[in-house]
Amino acid sequence: MNQAVVVDQASAQPVSPARSGSTHFDVIVVGAGLSGIGAAYNLQSKCPQRTFAILEGRDAIGGTWDLFRYPGIRSDSDMHTLGFNFRPWNGEKAIADGPSIRDYVRETAEVYGIDKKIRFGHRVVKADWSSADAAWTLTVETADGAKTFSCNFLYCCSGYYDYAGGYMPGWPGMDTFAGTIAHPQKWPEELDYTGKRVVVIGSGATAVTLVPAMSEKAAHVTMLQRSPTYIIARPAEDAIANFLNRVLPRRIAGSLTKWKNVARQQYYYRMMRKKPAFAKGALIHLAKQQLPEGYDVAKHLTPRYNPWDERLCLVPDGDLFRVIRDGKAAIETDTIETFMPTGLKLASGKEIPADIIVTATGLNVQLLGGMQLTVDGKPVELGKTVSFKGAMFSGIPNLALAFGYANASWTLKADLSSAYLCRLLNHMDARGYAAVMPREMPIVDDAAAMLPLQSGYIKRSMHLMPKQGAEAPWKANHNYMLDVFEFRFGKVDDAALVFTPRAAR
Repeated sequence: MNQAVVVDQASAQPVSPARSGSTHFDVIVVGAGLSGIGAAYNLQSKCPQRTFAILEGRDAIGGTWDLFRYPGIRSDSDMHTLGFNFRPWNGEKAIADGPSIRDYVRETAEVYGIDKKIRFGHRVVKADWSSADAAWTLTVETADGAKTFSCNFLYCCSGYYDYAGGYMPGWPGMDTFAGTIAHPQKWPEELDYTGKRVVVIGSGATAVTLVPAMSEKAAHVTMLQRSPTYIIARPAEDAIANFLNRVLPRRIAGSLTKWKNVARQQYYYRMMRKKPAFAKGALIHLAKQQLPEGYDVAKHLTPRYNPWDERLCLVPDGDLFRVIRDGKAAIETDTIETFMPTGLKLASGKEIPADIIVTATGLNVQLLGGMQLTVDGKPVELGKTVSFKGAMFSGIPNLALAFGYANASWTLKADLSSAYLCRLLNHMDARGYAAVMPREMPIVDDAAAMLPLQSGYIKRSMHLMPKQGAEAPWKANHNYMLDVFEFRFGKVDDAALVFTPRAAR
């Protein structure tokens, strides 16, 4: 039977505040969004003997849901799977708006006292691992200058994109445009689009959210896409979930609804991947039924790729299709030749007048919040590591990352990773281990990224993304049902892990 590797290192013992002169915790969580609040709950309920703190670079709880403030922002996953296991979502809408999600995350932190563990305005810029001390030393930027923290285990819950700014490809003539150019990640609070002609560049989840939301006030909104995306209508409310919430305790109703939605999502995902041609035809047919007779579905709603090569775009109650039917919005499929003072000129020669242009052109991938890593003085590039269970990385000790699914709600995987981390920490305490590290793994030339999507933001950042191996535990399942067994009930002392004992005092 394969056994975990145990390395006897006499000097490996936890660093103490007295030795380091820094603020020390057993675990430091980076980020106070959905993942960070979930991690904190798991730590305080499953590892009560461990001290921990949350370092949050911004001044508010909520992560994504506090950062993005563009019109109509909402979840692109159902809230019964995006919400917390320990405090299920019980709002009426399954596809919820951003402010409601932000309030839910903040209230959860307050209810469980997690907000008292957060240090706001603390951005981790560097993390240095010392095998001699079995500890990380963190360099943290604050308004009062750089500070130093240390911890035995570092858990990064800072998402996967750069909060400083979104992706902007750039086009000729942008400086000549007389109107306003806005990116959803940096939405101008004072922007008034009432009665204005708006062009939204993009076809992803952000674009299909912005178009119907802005159509309520704008004179007209055009969604300009280079290529189509699969768009599927879904009820904003989950009738079964709302019924269960009325007749059952919150946790029972939440658990039943979550498993119902997970099972449905996994069924459709597997079916679409096994029968892509059939699934493609079905999705396009469903979209066609929502649009006026004669609408050019082949041009505007027929993607070049198979379903789930990129994420599907959900539109609650078909709101995007509704504003197209009502003439408030339109889709144009073309490329931009140049910006003009009065709008855009397309490659086809067509001109689109605009007062406001929104560049919903995507994200810039950034892992670990952009912090620099060193292990015993040697710089580490995450893109040159192999992911272990999609949560830890080859050759990096005592570090984990909360990272969601490509095909389901982010929180499902983040919650499993947090629960697994607690199992791992308790196992280390029971066995007297100071450190744990997935063993070194070679990367093959055609290794897939940890997030197996063909989206533009993934393609642009392949060099930054950890890679996958050919089989478990180096290959991510992207299947919640399988991961439940692997993360909650599988062996903690996996043969792929190398454990280091604490030194005898």
